[in-house]
Amino acid sequence: MTDAPVDVHSAAAEAAAEIATARKDILRIATAGSVDDGKSTLIGRLLYDSKAVFEDQYEAVERASKGDYVDLALLTDGLRAEREQGITIDVAYRYFATPRRTFILADTPGHVQYTRNMVTGASTADLAIVLVDARKGMVEQSRRHAFLASLLRVPHLVVAVNKMDLVDWSEETYEAIRDEFTAFAAKLDVPDLTVVPISALHGDNVVRRSENTPWYQGPSLLHHLEHVHVASDRNLIDVRFPVQYVIRPQSDAHHDYRGYAGTVASGVLRPGDEVQVLPSGLTTTIAGIDGPRGPVAEAFAPMSVTVRLTDDLDVSRGDLICRPANAPHVTQDLDALVCWMTDEPLRPRRRLAVKHTTRSVRAMVKELVYRLDVNTLHREQGAGELGLNDIGRVRLRTTQPLFVDEYSRNRVTGRFILVDEATNATVGAGMLVPGS
Repeated sequence: MTDAPVDVHSAAAEAAAEIATARKDILRIATAGSVDDGKSTLIGRLLYDSKAVFEDQYEAVERASKGDYVDLALLTDGLRAEREQGITIDVAYRYFATPRRTFILADTPGHVQYTRNMVTGASTADLAIVLVDARKGMVEQSRRHAFLASLLRVPHLVVAVNKMDLVDWSEETYEAIRDEFTAFAAKLDVPDLTVVPISALHGDNVVRRSENTPWYQGPSLLHHLEHVHVASDRNLIDVRFPVQYVIRPQSDAHHDYRGYAGTVASGVLRPGDEVQVLPSGLTTTIAGIDGPRGPVAEAFAPMSVTVRLTDDLDVSRGDLICRPANAPHVTQDLDALVCWMTDEPLRPRRRLAVKHTTRSVRAMVKELVYRLDVNTLHREQGAGELGLNDIGRVRLRTTQPLFVDEYSRNRVTGRFILVDEATNATVGAGMLVPGS
């Protein structure tokens, strides 16, 4: 039994409208850019001008500021090493809201040695903001961060041309950077690109349009963030429901209750739908779907729900519920782009644990195909290892099958992390690509 795509989209759109009415829409943002381009200052300005900073927080930042102005960057650069060096090291998450939307903002480091932190912050982002210093124009870091955003399939990219006040609000400078970045983005997979001239320090074009840029006819940065459309970025076709936990109360009130809890990765689930459970391959139908507040008529990403099945099947954590005619690839051979995140290099024959959705298996590195130079996009064939912050194409062989999609199609079932079994530390992040 299959559903027409039109029904899936309309049902999901109606459900999305209901949820948006019940709670504000959430936009996940990652910032990137070179050192001293003003990322932390921009975030501080967004927090301050959107009234998301308490008086005591502002007073503390005012006391800690060293210059002639209040250093809003201190709202995010909380580590002592960050304040001493004037750079962002760790990924700082900040939350703020406007009447229209709620924002989760990740301030990621700009320094080349913290590429792994930028990958971590952007992996779940709906939109990436790349800052460019108007005085310097596009630099190597700008290209690298734009490439990483496209590699991580971030659907929307905003280029914030910062420090326009230091170039006398020159329209020619802005247009030169805009045209150069647009030409570079054309070589990448960037579906939506917006360029905004700003001054994070003074707040021009950040929350409100600035009188200093009469030649700029676009929206302010916050206006764009509030209105960018992200609902259509979700995969509503491929049903993927990784089982996280089996709920079996065994109480008098719920004597026969058996449900499978998890977060919908993609697609739309409804009671009565025919589904298949992997790895067993057995089929059944959905008896009901329970949300935090009771039964729901349908579930879609990123809702957390409990699915009840008509038949008593052997289903446990790590299994995946999908449609019989639209199942993911079941494989033990993984081709992936891996970002290596630890000092000890990744070499062929190394054994690691793979965490994919809710399923964990052991794996061995079969081959390192090439190392990727993210600055030039050159593929270094025959590289013997991946060092800290390196990205390369790797082939892995797992001890048990995984249920995967290509990362370009599904960002949830197309990614995984690598774990050192000896230390239980996360040492790498992978994005599945088509096999050769």
